[in-house]
Amino acid sequence: MEVYAVGGAVRDELLGLPVKDRDFVVVGASPEEMLARGFRPVGKDFPVFLHPQTNEEYALARTERKTGPGYQGFVFSAAREVSLGDDLARRDLTINAIARASDGSLIDPHHGVDDLAGRVLRHVGPAFVEDPVRVLRLARFAARFADFTVAPETLALMRAMIADGEVDHLVPERVWQELSRGLMADRPSRMFAVLRECGALARLLPELDRLYGVPQRAECHPEVDTGVHVTMVVDQSAQRGCALPVRFAALLHDLGKGTTPEADLPRHPGHEARSVDLVAGVCARLRVPVDCRDLAVLTARYHGEIHRAPQLDAAALVGLLEKTDALRRPGRFEQLLEACACDFHGRLGWQNASYPAAPLWRQTLTLAQGVDAAAIARACADPAEIGRRVHQARVAAVERLATPDKPLA
Repeated sequence: MEVYAVGGAVRDELLGLPVKDRDFVVVGASPEEMLARGFRPVGKDFPVFLHPQTNEEYALARTERKTGPGYQGFVFSAAREVSLGDDLARRDLTINAIARASDGSLIDPHHGVDDLAGRVLRHVGPAFVEDPVRVLRLARFAARFADFTVAPETLALMRAMIADGEVDHLVPERVWQELSRGLMADRPSRMFAVLRECGALARLLPELDRLYGVPQRAECHPEVDTGVHVTMVVDQSAQRGCALPVRFAALLHDLGKGTTPEADLPRHPGHEARSVDLVAGVCARLRVPVDCRDLAVLTARYHGEIHRAPQLDAAALVGLLEKTDALRRPGRFEQLLEACACDFHGRLGWQNASYPAAPLWRQTLTLAQGVDAAAIARACADPAEIGRRVHQARVAAVERLATPDKPLA
């Protein structure tokens, strides 16, 4: 029985990056032998075990054979005679097909070390086309390793996979898993650039793909192209270290601009309402988690009003706080402000501009939270009047600092 470190741990060590998880391949062993040594089985489709002390994953070397469409159409073999070379040959990218032996030596049959040095994402072999998840994985790696390029021959294979309809067989959970991981990378725009270049974006997120080439007013958006703007916004969310719901909201906030009638361009009247419907459709299709879905819908609907805060009177300010449920859910409202700040700064030349709306909203929320709604409820004999009186008290509190003539500073 021989054990080799493989995959991301070896790759990241060679890149000088911190290693989070270590995976190992075991050659020349059977499931029974692993169990006899105290390993705990966790694999469903093929034999994977957890080490009895470290809990690190040890997988038996395996091969795979395509038997049907999609990423589930495979038959795996983890027989004792499967070699390390057989196992490495089934991997997706050369940089992920490097193994390290127990003596520290590298086994690199597909020249992954050279591709690390050359900053290239390259497929291991023709079997790459058999698994559509690999298109998403490669795009995610492009977001994580932003200075890597995609090998031309690999891009050609990806385009062939799209043309053959392979990505159409991906289940929503896998698409969301890879998209969410790409969004949390250092430069998420690279993921969507690669998906667009190979044609996958039009199949997986057509609502996003159609934004490219749609013009906006140059005085507000010097970058003009709506698709370019969205990628700048999502990169802003990464630069600011935002949580996943904020990054997802940043990605989808302007979907409605892709359906603006040509006669209205480059303006986009009513795009917020159209964006809400499109965001809801994407979230339902990809089975997006509730927190990401709700923030994306709120951002799509209210980002314009959030930006216009200095022009709103106290009643309008309080009204938006109530419509967004900010008083009960201030944490989510803060994330809404973060997404809107990314939208504001995600424009050519606006990256370092002052964004007065965010502190204004925070001040407004603090004032509105100071109103004792419970005391008003106790003093009001008519239950139907309670909501109106609480609203009026909040407006009065906000008016101490903000009036139509003197907006909050």
